[in-house]
Amino acid sequence: MSTLSTHVLDTATGRPAAGLAIMLEKQPDPAAWKTYCQSRLAGEDSHKPSWETLAKGVTNSDGRCPGLLADGTRLAPGVYRMDFDTAGYFAQQGLSGFYPLVQVIFEIQAQDEHYHVPLLLSPYGFSTYRGS
Repeated sequence: MSTLSTHVLDTATGRPAAGLAIMLEKQPDPAAWKTYCQSRLAGEDSHKPSWETLAKGVTNSDGRCPGLLADGTRLAPGVYRMDFDTAGYFAQQGLSGFYPLVQVIFEIQAQDEHYHVPLLLSPYGFSTYRGS
């Protein structure tokens, strides 16, 4: 089982993105979800699998969300999604941005690795990668 962390940095200010709401979800049927995505991209109609909410949290003053998962929580291999409420974050700054929500979908494959999902954001762009 794997552990998970995130860190959000506001590249427009050069500072951590504090107060940003995050939600972590798991796809209960990854094969059906992948089939749905392929069908949709091919212009076909397909059943849309639902996601299971695992946790919700808010980033701290360092842009991290250490309490997103309870201590000792480990994630099984599978497909996961992190939603970052960028509209809410930028509204707190008195700004509006182009991307109201950033969804990062990733797949945990190795059982005993740590997965880090950093997000770099600004009002008009974002970037993510698998961190360490």
